[in-house]
Amino acid sequence: MKNFFYILFFCCSISFGQSFSLGENYLDQGEYEKAKSIFKSLYEKQPRSQKYLLAYTKALTELEQLDEAEEVLLNYLKSTNRYPNIDVELGQIYQRQDKNDLAEKRYQIAIESISENPNFAYSVGQAFQEYNLLDEAAMVYEKANELQPRINYKIQLARIYGEQGNLEKMFQNYIYLILESPNYFNVVSRNFNEYITEDPQSEANIVFKRLLLKELQKKPNVLYNQLLSWLFVQEGDFNKAFAQEKAIYKRSENPKFDRIIELAQVAGDNTLNVAVSEPILNYVIDEAQNQRIQLRAIQELMEQKVAFANANRYEAIKTDFENFLTTYERKPNTAALQLLQARFLAFQLQEKEEAKQSINQLLSQSINTFTQATTKILLADIFVLEEQFNQALIYYSQVEKLVKNTDMAQEAKFKVAKTSYYKGDFDWAVTQLDVLKKATSQFIANDAMSLARHIKDNSYQDSIQTALQKVAKADLLEFQEQNEMALTILDEVLTDFNGEPIEDEALFRKAKIHEKLNNFEAAADAYQQIIEFYPLDVLADDALFAIAKLYQNQLNEPDKAKKYYEKIIFDHPDSIYFVDAQKAFRKLRGDAIN
Repeated sequence: MKNFFYILFFCCSISFGQSFSLGENYLDQGEYEKAKSIFKSLYEKQPRSQKYLLAYTKALTELEQLDEAEEVLLNYLKSTNRYPNIDVELGQIYQRQDKNDLAEKRYQIAIESISENPNFAYSVGQAFQEYNLLDEAAMVYEKANELQPRINYKIQLARIYGEQGNLEKMFQNYIYLILESPNYFNVVSRNFNEYITEDPQSEANIVFKRLLLKELQKKPNVLYNQLLSWLFVQEGDFNKAFAQEKAIYKRSENPKFDRIIELAQVAGDNTLNVAVSEPILNYVIDEAQNQRIQLRAIQELMEQKVAFANANRYEAIKTDFENFLTTYERKPNTAALQLLQARFLAFQLQEKEEAKQSINQLLSQSINTFTQATTKILLADIFVLEEQFNQALIYYSQVEKLVKNTDMAQEAKFKVAKTSYYKGDFDWAVTQLDVLKKATSQFIANDAMSLARHIKDNSYQDSIQTALQKVAKADLLEFQEQNEMALTILDEVLTDFNGEPIEDEALFRKAKIHEKLNNFEAAADAYQQIIEFYPLDVLADDALFAIAKLYQNQLNEPDKAKKYYEKIIFDHPDSIYFVDAQKAFRKLRGDAIN
C-alpha cells in the first residue's frame, strides 16, 4: 500500500510538471487564455503554491483581468501566513490600475516586513528587482544587512547599484564581499568586466582606481593591491601591475611567485613582445631562493624569447640558452629547458646535428618515462625536418608503446599519420587518422578528422593525387620553417588547379603562413577569397573567424571584424566558432558581457 501511494504521488508530480511546462509554453506564445486555464487548475489543486499562484496571476495580468488578479492575490494573503513578496505583486496590479497610493502602501508593507523578519529580504528584493523597482529593492537588502549582517546581500546590492549607475557604491560592495570571502574574487572580477574597459580614462576605471587607492591609504590590505593589479592588466599597463604584484609579494606572510610568473605570461601573450615580460621574469630569477621557481621563470622567459624573436636575435638567444644551462647544468631537472633549446637549434637555427646530440645526451640521463617520451617525439620531429621519415616513424612508434593509452601516445600516433602524409602515403595516413577520430583528446580528434577529410576530398577527383602531393609538400616545408618556399608551392597549386576542390585548402594554408610571417593584409586577402568563392565549403567559417580576429587584433579595423563575426552568427549557427563570435561581436558593439 505504501509503494502504491508513492507511485501515485510520483505520477501526480510528473503530471503537474508537464502541465506547468505546457502553460509556460502557452504564455510564451501569447495564448493567455489557454495558459490561464492550466494555471488556474493547478492553483486550485495546490492553493498554497506560490509557483502556481504567480503563474496564474501573470496570465490574468496579460489578459488585463486585473480585478480578478487582485482578488486572487488578496485571498492568498488572507489564507496563508504572510509572504510579503506577494504584497509587491499586488502593488504591481494596483500600479497597472493607476491606483498608485494603494500600490505604494503595498510596497511599504513589503519593505517594513524586513524589520520583523530579515529572512524575507531575498524574496521581497527579487520581486522588486523583477519589476525594476531598484530603489525599493536596495532599501530591502540594506535593511536586511543592517539587521542581520550574517545574511549577506552585498552581491545583490552591488548589481542594483550598478544598474542605477552608482559605480562607487557598486564597487564598494563588491570589495567588501571579497574582503569577507576571498573565494569570491574570480566571480566578482567577472562582474567588474561589465564596467571596466581597456581605457584607463573611462569613468568606471577612474572610480574603481580612486576607490582602491583610498581604501589602501586608510587600511593597507593585499586585496587592494590584487585588485589594482587586475585593473592595470585590463588596461594593458603591465608595468603598473608588476609594481602591485611586487608589493603583494613583499607583504605576504607566505610569499609565492606564482602570480608574478602568471603576470609575465599574460604580458607576453598580450604584447607578443618579451620586452615587457622580461624584467618581470628576471625579478623572479633574481629574488627566488628555490631553484625550481627560478627554472620555471627561465623556462617561461626562453619560451617567450623564442616565440617572439626575429632571426637577428637568434644568436643572442642561443647564448642565453648556453649561459642558463651552464649555470643550472644539464641535469634531469633542466630537461624542459634542454628540450626547448634543442627545438630552437633544430627549427630556428637549422643546427640539427647539434640538436640531436643534445637530445641524445638528455636520453642518457635518469629521466622519467614521460620526459623520455617527450624527448623522443622531439627527436622524431627533427628526423621529419631532415626528411628521414622512416627513422621518425620508429621513434614515434616507440613513444606510443612507452606511454600507452595517454594523450601523448595519441599525439605520437597522429604524428605517424602526418609523417605518412608528408611521404605521400595517403592511404596509410587515412587508416591511422580514422582510428584517431575517436581519440580522447578532442584536439587530436579534430586534427585527425580535418586531415583525413583533406586527403579524402582531394583524392576523389584526382586519381594520381598530384595536387594533394603538392599541398603535402607545402605543409612539410612549413613544418621545416621554410615558409617562403611553402608559399611558392601553394601559389603553383592555385595556378595549376584553379577552381578545383583543393583551391580553398591551399588558400587557407597560404593565409596561415602569411599570419605567421606577420603579413596580415596578405592573410586577410587569402581568407577573403575563401569567403567569396567557397561560401558553402567546410572551411568557410574557419576563414570568417580567422579574418575577423585579424581585423580585430592585428589590422585594427573593428567595424570589419564585427561584420565577419556577424556573418558567422547569422550564416553559420552550427559553427564551433559561434559562441566566441557572438561574444566578440557583442564586445565590439559595446554590449555589457557577463
